[in-house]
Amino acid sequence: MYDRESKIATEFIDHQEILATLDYARQNKSNRELIDALLERARDCKGLTHREAAVLLECDLAAQNEKMKELAKEIKQKFYGNRIVMFAPLYLSNYCVNGCVYCPYHHGNRHISRKKLTQEEIAREVVALQDMGHKRLALETGEDPVNNPIEYVLESIRTIYGIKHKNGAIRRVNVNIAATTVENYRKLKDAGIGTYILFQETYNKQAYEQLHPTGPKHDYAYHTEAMDRAMEGGIDDVGIGVLFGLNLYRYDFVGLLMHAEHLEAAMGVGPNTISVPRIRPADDIDPAKFSNAISDEIFAKIVTVLRIAVPYTGMIISTRESQQCRERVLELGISQISGGSRTSVGGYVEPEAADDNSAQFDVSDKRSLDEVVNWLLTLGYIPSFCTACYREGRTGDRFMSLVKSGQIANCCHPNALMTLKEYLEDYASPDTRRKGETMIAREIPNIPNPKARSVALEHLTDITGGKRDFRF
Repeated sequence: MYDRESKIATEFIDHQEILATLDYARQNKSNRELIDALLERARDCKGLTHREAAVLLECDLAAQNEKMKELAKEIKQKFYGNRIVMFAPLYLSNYCVNGCVYCPYHHGNRHISRKKLTQEEIAREVVALQDMGHKRLALETGEDPVNNPIEYVLESIRTIYGIKHKNGAIRRVNVNIAATTVENYRKLKDAGIGTYILFQETYNKQAYEQLHPTGPKHDYAYHTEAMDRAMEGGIDDVGIGVLFGLNLYRYDFVGLLMHAEHLEAAMGVGPNTISVPRIRPADDIDPAKFSNAISDEIFAKIVTVLRIAVPYTGMIISTRESQQCRERVLELGISQISGGSRTSVGGYVEPEAADDNSAQFDVSDKRSLDEVVNWLLTLGYIPSFCTACYREGRTGDRFMSLVKSGQIANCCHPNALMTLKEYLEDYASPDTRRKGETMIAREIPNIPNPKARSVALEHLTDITGGKRDFRF
């Protein structure tokens, strides 16, 4: 029985409720009156239920679909403005005991290069990332209790936070590791992680178990209930997502929103971020074998409706997607992107040789971080390297309160400009620096609070003078 407050996975992600929702959406896909009413109500920026959002996703009315896009753009601008947060993944190890059929790290893959970074190698990779200009990392490992125990992850986090190179520093470490215990989540919290990220891949229990035939990840309930345990362990910010292309996208779209609703109802705050990856080619993995791949058009609509349904939640798109695809969805709802990414184990100090492949998937957007920053500036976005909320304790419901109150423009906007200024001073190419300085001059007047605007101007001058790490 469907119960969003339940702690049992098959109750807060209820199969029959999803089927009923999909049926309702199909029946109402051309219901102009209902769709217009939903769009009008969504303007209050309080979000939509999973069933209401499913109707919008299914909508086949051209005019209403255009209204959806415009509304998504308005909501994105209202809460996130033209700021785009930058990050990079760092793969620590690809040893894994699971048999996931869509991932080249699966235990049965005998020809992929198996690697695990030492702490010395991690330090060198972090220096290389700092020299690119990154301030925020997402740590990735395969699941292997022998090669990648929680102690290894914790030691790696300490190493990363401890590296101060020139003006560089990693100020926020997000962690994407396998589902674990409340005790281990407490350890991650104590280590100072930012967001705990775990993708569901698919919310269809039967499909999930088929896609994960062996290994601890086969346990659907343990995996799906992981975010509850993480929040019980004190982690305020969690990030969820599915891997579109593995299962029917409509089903997983509804499941994703049901998961967000569950966290809000049962834990007091919804997810900090939602990621929308699509399956990509990789060693031993052919996406053509998965029949549920989705087009760029459907992908853009998923982003559009998610932004309307969960207006306060950050949305992430990685270098899995092409420059063209990323550009399309930025204005529709995306608030975080990766840049200059490597999906191999390491690979930032020195790119991995083609015949020494440890990558999890092929990268579509292969541009350097500076090229991505330059591109964003050209499009009118502010590349932000801000980590202030995490370090000021504005996480979980405290961050959501900041967003909902409309004060994000007096906090995130100046922080974005100041961290962009740091990037321009320390890492940018001449053309990127020129475009960035123009952007800062244009955007400073858009800080609503006069006091915040004045302080930001002072700090920008201080940054030019060599000082770093100012934040609101």
